[in-house]
Amino acid sequence: MKIMSVDYGDKRTGIAFCDIKEIIASPYTVINESYQPKLVEKLVSIINDEKPEKIVIGLPRNMDGSYGYRCEECKSLGSELEKKVNIPIAYQDERLTTVMAHNALSDNNVRGKKRKETVDAVSAVMILQSYIDSKK
Repeated sequence: MKIMSVDYGDKRTGIAFCDIKEIIASPYTVINESYQPKLVEKLVSIINDEKPEKIVIGLPRNMDGSYGYRCEECKSLGSELEKKVNIPIAYQDERLTTVMAHNALSDNNVRGKKRKETVDAVSAVMILQSYIDSKK
């Protein structure tokens, strides 16, 4: 099944997709939008173009596993998407995915502006890959 993941941030939102066999996740894009209604419009456009069968939204839980303010924002995004598209939405713990994404980019010598432009999409890949692996 084709799955889309969303790494929802204050300023940028990373998007990734996996192949239909759910083997590997790949970065798709980063959306530079902080206003949630406009972000939802852009996400719906991507969903209409790419036709995923499921959406996974990262939940930035606290290190002790509790849910904070940002988790509520992510769930709010999921609720708004559910109103616009008829696709199941799941949530995946995303603790440390941004750190892992920065480490992966460092390992590949990606720095500066290029790093800032791609880290959120790489984080979305980490979220989706974690979701895929947890299902196996």
